[in-house]
Amino acid sequence: MPRGDKSAYTDKQKRQAAHIEASERKEGRSQEDAERIAWATVNKQDGGDKQSGSGRKDTKH
Repeated sequence: MPRGDKSAYTDKQKRQAAHIEASERKEGRSQEDAERIAWATVNKQDGGDKQSGSGRKDTKH
């Protein structure tokens, strides 16, 4: 997946990023910074793109 490609993200993650980005823009951040912060937050919450079933890694150990 090339850098910046958001196709692996779920619709829910895309909605979350859009909401965070809008909030950051409202706080006065630039479009670029707001988008960067939004996707960094989604990645921090979910560990990046969603994987289903046995492909998921246990990150707690």
